[in-house]
Amino acid sequence: MKNNQNQNLKILEDKIGINFENKDILKEALTHRSYLNEAKNRNLNSNERLEFLGDSILSFVVSFWIFKEFKKYPEGKLTNLRSNLVKTSALARVASKFELGNYLFMSRGEQEAQGQKNPTLNANAMESLIGAIFIDQGIEQTEQFIKKNFTKMLKKLIASGKFKDYKSLLQEKIQAQSSQSPLYKTIKEEGPEHNKIFTINVVYRDGEIIASGNGKSKQKAEQEAAKLALEKLASKKYH
Repeated sequence: MKNNQNQNLKILEDKIGINFENKDILKEALTHRSYLNEAKNRNLNSNERLEFLGDSILSFVVSFWIFKEFKKYPEGKLTNLRSNLVKTSALARVASKFELGNYLFMSRGEQEAQGQKNPTLNANAMESLIGAIFIDQGIEQTEQFIKKNFTKMLKKLIASGKFKDYKSLLQEKIQAQSSQSPLYKTIKEEGPEHNKIFTINVVYRDGEIIASGNGKSKQKAEQEAAKLALEKLASKKYH
């Protein structure tokens, strides 16, 4: 079993073009929390801490990259561009290039539920992998990895000009129909300080709830709520 795991890690290293000095940090980046309940090794950690780190590293690298690349873009445009590059669906697309989900360690139940194909789970694993690369290889190698795998997406966004975030798109859509703006209300905070899950409602008119979103930060929860609200409005399920 251990040999198979090592072989799979080597295959993934070849795909991403990085040979880890510390294989344990790579394995941790691929370990979903559900796996810990079935693993015999009690010293294992899930990838959640690396996900937290990778999220910050990715945001920093992308921010500095587009700050230097697009000198005439104002702050708002840079923010929207960054949001489109680091959102869940974008990270899931990058993860799919490496078939990252196939290398994740997860419980049998999670596998049976097709967790390896779950976009959110894959996006989280992508952030964990970036965190692991930073720890093992340093910032320069991490920056190279991010630019290599996000450049194509960046070029497509620039060419299309459609890189507004979900909150901006929702605000424009609602204001086109009325003079009101959507409001975001935090209704729940769960979990320890280092790993909170926020639930946020997006509302308008007379306090009517359009949609609810969850995320590991208020910003992510708001974006998720705005995305779901746009989907409801587009499908005419909300009036």
